Amino acid sequence: MTRHRRLPPPVVVITSLLLSLLTAALTLLLRAGAQGSGFLAGYAGVWAVFAAAAVALWRVPRRYVVPLVLAGTVAVTATGLVAAPRTSTDSYRYAWDGRVQASGFSPYDHAPADPALAGLRDDWLFPRGADCARDGAGLAPLGDGRCTRINRPAVHTIYPPVAEGWFVVVHALSPEGVRHKGLQVGAAVLALAVTGLLLGVLRRRGDPRQAALWAWCPAVPVEAVDNAHVDVLAVLLSVGALALVARRRHVTGGVVLGLAVAAKLLPVVLLPGALSGVRRPRTVVAVTLPAAATVALTYLPYVLLSDRSVLGYLSGYAREEGYDDAGAGGRYALLRLVLPDTWAMPAAMLGLAGVSVAVWWRGDPERPWRGALSTTGAAFLLLTPGYSWYALLLIALVALDGRWEWLGVALAGAVAYLVGPVVGTEGVTAAYGAAGGVVCAMGWARRWSAARSAGTWRDLTARTRATGEADT
Repeated sequence: MTRHRRLPPPVVVITSLLLSLLTAALTLLLRAGAQGSGFLAGYAGVWAVFAAAAVALWRVPRRYVVPLVLAGTVAVTATGLVAAPRTSTDSYRYAWDGRVQASGFSPYDHAPADPALAGLRDDWLFPRGADCARDGAGLAPLGDGRCTRINRPAVHTIYPPVAEGWFVVVHALSPEGVRHKGLQVGAAVLALAVTGLLLGVLRRRGDPRQAALWAWCPAVPVEAVDNAHVDVLAVLLSVGALALVARRRHVTGGVVLGLAVAAKLLPVVLLPGALSGVRRPRTVVAVTLPAAATVALTYLPYVLLSDRSVLGYLSGYAREEGYDDAGAGGRYALLRLVLPDTWAMPAAMLGLAGVSVAVWWRGDPERPWRGALSTTGAAFLLLTPGYSWYALLLIALVALDGRWEWLGVALAGAVAYLVGPVVGTEGVTAAYGAAGGVVCAMGWARRWSAARSAGTWRDLTARTRATGEADT
């Protein structure tokens, strides 16, 4: 007599079907080539499917969770490889910077439009004549019969040294003529590595179901893989740094955090989280000094090899995006509802400093990602950035900590980026305001639930003691 295999529970089948639907929807979205509001409508739809799949996963028996998360992350991540970059041209700069370095030049010394590097131009990054006219607004003219896919071709690169190292590694490993695919495949590998690292951390300290909040999130195939944003490298390093700090490997964690900062600068907001609950000055130094030294050492080779500043277009970018003048753009949108524009930036810095101190002083050293999520989320709500891929770091922290309500901030960033010029500052403010409202509401709900549970326990304890005294 043969033994019948036990069929998986219905919820496993339902979750698998939702994952299949999510994969199909992402593939259609990226292949359709929609832009702006059309892309945002489809993007919102795949987020809805993602939410349904994540909810279904929470009812899946634990022994099925890791296989489902792994199968889902492979399928979802792979959808980012089905098309050329759809909503961002940043990866073209990455490819150029890798090529420039492989040719023996510093990426900080020459802008893409510089005639000194004209010999490195090809017909992919720098099309000619008819191709320029056909692709239209997506290409910037150079005035010599060529145009370029690279945005801001007249300015020097903005990317830090670890990112530049990644670009040259991908260039060296990519076959000839692979174009954007090398960066996309490399980003897919990094995204899968983040999922593996999250599962490793959460199986010891948390619930592996939370890893799906990164592994199945539509932002990962769209922003990390299809657009190949280098943020995914910073995310991998950031998660690794927090995991090391949680295991009290402070020096190594500080080094890895420094590498994350030298990949994308944004992970600097994780430092208060990495120091959660740390009171001993020796431990503070054990994290901060290696982090700072690592950033300095990664910049040093480029400082020695470059004739220009290795900060590149960083200051120009800050001005362009309105971070130094709130009245010039959509930054500090929530603060500007209640404060004059000139007060917005100092108020944001003061607010972020307050959150950072609270996280450092009262945070949980066993779960530094909880404080890191608070500081990173606060930075997003205070600064209201206009680029959706910045939120990849936030999404990974959500997966570590499980506070899903912060995912709304990632969606608000997508609204700001995809339809910001259409909906204006008011629309961006409404998107971030709604996201912030959900975060605050869930925060109060959790506190109320915890207080109620604590109160119920205290009442039960008091009644038990009273009953015992009466019996005596």
